[in-house]
Amino acid sequence: MSESAVNPVGEPGQLSKSATPVGGSAAPRQRQAFRPSEPFRPAPGLISGHAQTIFAALIRSGKAPPLVRERWDTPDGDFLDIDFLPAPSNAPHLLVLHGLEGSTRASYVTEVLRGAQRRGWGAAALNFRCCSGEENRLPRFYHSGEINDALFVAERVRQRISGPLFGIGFSLGGNVLLVLLARRGSSAPFDGAAAISTPYDLNACAHQLDGGKGIYRLYRWWFLRTLRHKALRKLRSHPGIFDPKRVRAAGGIEAFDDAVTAPLHGFRDAADYYRQCSSGPLLSRICCPTLLISAKDDPLAGAPIPSEAKNNPSLVALETEHGGHVGFLSGSIRRPRFWAERQALDFFAHLS
Repeated sequence: MSESAVNPVGEPGQLSKSATPVGGSAAPRQRQAFRPSEPFRPAPGLISGHAQTIFAALIRSGKAPPLVRERWDTPDGDFLDIDFLPAPSNAPHLLVLHGLEGSTRASYVTEVLRGAQRRGWGAAALNFRCCSGEENRLPRFYHSGEINDALFVAERVRQRISGPLFGIGFSLGGNVLLVLLARRGSSAPFDGAAAISTPYDLNACAHQLDGGKGIYRLYRWWFLRTLRHKALRKLRSHPGIFDPKRVRAAGGIEAFDDAVTAPLHGFRDAADYYRQCSSGPLLSRICCPTLLISAKDDPLAGAPIPSEAKNNPSLVALETEHGGHVGFLSGSIRRPRFWAERQALDFFAHLS
């Protein structure tokens, strides 16, 4: 089987020679360019984007290392549940952000936590609001451009540790992380970051999910079953915040965002939400060393790595021919390996 090409966007795997870790106290130093430890080779029989997406979700282990959950009250009167992987304060630590309707129990989160544990690193895995298994207090959820909760947790974790802090986000969590990095610029509390299978253009992502036939019906059902349930439960706690008829009638992601996400979080409509919160147009503003990993056959993200990544020396963009959405399943079905999580951890080690 031929290996899946890894196509860096712009200068191959180049880190800015002047890039300075913005969250720690390390002095600027020239670094060698980051290169993947190995090319991505899809597991035999799992070449297509759909196969990579679905089989990775099914066979990636959901067993996490021993974690300690803490509940933190937020400045706006709500709470966040964070699951911590303990490690010495001077060890590298991760802030892990999950995807749409995921949680810290998502198998891609547990995969990166196991990898961090093997290296002796710590981590804080954030459950976005209403994703920890308990409904939050306020009449709001999370969304692709909501950066305040991730920033709040990152800044508090930064106060606890003396080693480097790295951010890693998957899918929606990747978009949140990139928007945070862009909007905070040099004040972002990270020494490095990685975003995997990011939907850089939220409008394109929604249209791909909503317009696809066949297996896309399964994707829509998977996301909407819990989104509708959470929205209607929230409506019972906070009557009148949106129209329940529109929630029940929503047959796609854009319709749900129009009915719930936009009015609940101050956007005019779904189009306004997508325009304001897409990370693609903001990539040029990121000055933290950041790894972008995407597959050309991603069935959900909606758009490739944007050209804006080409001219930003702080970004290392790896785009593979195959890999699906948060898939990147190599090895074999019996002995799977997960390439993207490994490359993200190797990137952080490269920066440490």
